Amino acid sequence: MSNQFARQLSLTSFPPNSQNLNSLCSNGQLREALVEMAVQGLEMKFEGYYTLLNECVNRRAFREGQRVHAHMTKTCYLPPMHLRTRLIVFYNNCECLNDAQRVLDEMPVRNVVSWTAMISAYSKRGYASEALNLFLQMLRSGTEPNEFTFATVLTSCAGGAWGFDLGRQIHSLIIKTKFESHIFVGSSLLDMYAKAGRIYEARGVFECLPERDVVSCTAIISGYAQLGLDEEALELFRQLQREGMTSNYVTYASVLTALSGLAALDLGRQVHNHVLRRELPSYVVLQNSLIDMYSKCGNLSYSRRIFDSIPERTVISWNAMLVGYSKHGMGKEVVKLFKLMKDENKVRPDSVTFLAVLSGCSHGGMEDRGLEYFYEMAEGENGIEPELEHYGCVVDLLGRAGRVEEAFEFIKKMRFEPTAAIWGSLLGACRVHSNVEIGEFVGFRLLQIEPENAGNYVILSNLYASAGRWEDVRNVRELMVEKAVIKEPGRSWIELDQILHTFHASDRSHPRREEVSAKVKELSVKLKEAGYAPDLGCVLYDVDEEQKEKVLLGHSEKMALAFGLIATPEGVPVRVIKNLRICVDCHNFAKLVSKIYGREVSLRDKNRFHHIVGGTCSCGDYW
Repeated sequence: MSNQFARQLSLTSFPPNSQNLNSLCSNGQLREALVEMAVQGLEMKFEGYYTLLNECVNRRAFREGQRVHAHMTKTCYLPPMHLRTRLIVFYNNCECLNDAQRVLDEMPVRNVVSWTAMISAYSKRGYASEALNLFLQMLRSGTEPNEFTFATVLTSCAGGAWGFDLGRQIHSLIIKTKFESHIFVGSSLLDMYAKAGRIYEARGVFECLPERDVVSCTAIISGYAQLGLDEEALELFRQLQREGMTSNYVTYASVLTALSGLAALDLGRQVHNHVLRRELPSYVVLQNSLIDMYSKCGNLSYSRRIFDSIPERTVISWNAMLVGYSKHGMGKEVVKLFKLMKDENKVRPDSVTFLAVLSGCSHGGMEDRGLEYFYEMAEGENGIEPELEHYGCVVDLLGRAGRVEEAFEFIKKMRFEPTAAIWGSLLGACRVHSNVEIGEFVGFRLLQIEPENAGNYVILSNLYASAGRWEDVRNVRELMVEKAVIKEPGRSWIELDQILHTFHASDRSHPRREEVSAKVKELSVKLKEAGYAPDLGCVLYDVDEEQKEKVLLGHSEKMALAFGLIATPEGVPVRVIKNLRICVDCHNFAKLVSKIYGREVSLRDKNRFHHIVGGTCSCGDYW
């Protein structure tokens, strides 16, 4: 259709008294159009009001839109349903939900578009209960939802158990009304299941979609990544790429989250190169994901390089970099970067910022500086009131420093009820610093609070074992059996040529297991010649010393490290990742390997990084 023909059609579609309004609005003369509305008075019709309202919606011109609505009221004009719906859209665009709701309430007749516009407004602004209640009112009124209604209301079912239960009921309704295969509805369904942790239901919805777009593909990948199912997220991304999926910056951000969990540096570099080749815009979300990925993969210098290149850093950018330094035990860098953030005064620190700073002081052995920051918060100097997580950081900070009694007293004086996480932090400190008296009290408190958590039983058992109280060790383990509590098995992995090689304690499943076992024994002999003495205290079984040493040699970290030495050329850094905390003996073992073989060794456990060069670890043997 030519522009001239479209112009002629628009002129013939409006009565003469609306043509002037249409012309004024087309030329951006909203104020003059409002004057024309006043001049026309009672002669204003649907077309004129519709033109004015559309211009107010596009400009988010609140006062002008109010004048249009007021004119309808004063002239006793009864707007038809379509015009009332535009009023709802207008007020929602201007974030005046109460006014929009009032328009909906006053409508004598409502259609699906009217209901959906209001439900969408509540959902977008996080008012989940209001959106769901309105959806139920809509059903009771006899109005049939369409695909946009379903897609919108499902986004409000992701939070809380009651929301998810209602979401499942909505899913049943979707199946009955045959909207399940619609791309918008399917994407919202799988997103709801993924956010509720029901990833297999989400995958089922995804597999049933007749066609998939970038939104649905990204939603399922993100679901796996957010649940920590990193290998599954990566494999699905590869599969969808083979099927021709087009990725956007959100897809890449989700994949980078998975690679952060796996600490797969080579794969992370490959994804980064792919982003650069695609010449995607430098969205800050993607940049933040790259900072996080490189820091969690052990390449802090590249994280900082990306951080410094972002033209407009958000608080998430600062937090990602602060957390990176914190996890590497670089407390001084955390303090230095935090000072830079305050000096620049462009981005205001939030509660997560202070969590990162307190954690950095804790991991870096800077407990006094950390306490200063906390008490500054408590006195209101930073405009952020300490939350429960900040109190937990202080407990961790004192516990790591060996100030167990002080941490215990701090918990007693807290204005919050201590959570299992806070008690767990103190129990871990009791284990490290052999404080059986406080540890026993805390351990039994934890068994009451969360009897299903295997970690609490294990740490309490380890505490008893370190004190030689084997009868108590047996009692705790019998209690685990009685409660049917299962400990998460330790595993370590190493990435070589973009393939992840995983090892479990005393693993016999790896294709090169015989070679790996022989290498571990060879390392043990060579390290003993250099002064290595196995730390038998790390074996928490009542067995003889020879058996304890055999158990130590079967630790997954040692097997992954040995495989790294076998499978990589001399001089290449070896990077090992573990899902649990590394033990003292494996830490000492890795330090000597680094010194004797001239290898840089990187060990990442569930809490932090250990960079070992020439036998010296970045943690300073403090973790």
